[in-house]
Amino acid sequence: MSIDVRGELADPELDALHAAAFGHPVTPTPWRQRLAGHSLTWVTARLDGRLVGFVNVVGDGGVHAILLDTCVAPDAQGRGVGRALVRAAADEARRSGCHWLHADYESHLVDFYEGACGLRHSEAGLIRLA
Repeated sequence: MSIDVRGELADPELDALHAAAFGHPVTPTPWRQRLAGHSLTWVTARLDGRLVGFVNVVGDGGVHAILLDTCVAPDAQGRGVGRALVRAAADEARRSGCHWLHADYESHLVDFYEGACGLRHSEAGLIRLA
């Protein structure tokens, strides 16, 4: 498996990975455009050339970074791919001068984020806008 900071990817392959990981229909998304315009960095995971993992890291221009769209292909889960993605994202955010790495996650992901990745629990709020 290869873990790459700012790894190359094509929109259709990330569309397919995101849909499989989050259980929604494949929707064409301009990922490359979004990453170029809004991301501090991103990390990809590939197994035999196939995209099996991805995480996006956005920043506030200061000391805060936020994990978004952390996803691992269902057939690659449980192999440490997600943990490796988050570790690489944290390392890169640290190198960029960030002091804090945030992630919002649902209760069924507590073991992953807090247990496997070492995030500390915090309270957060959310408003659904659409």
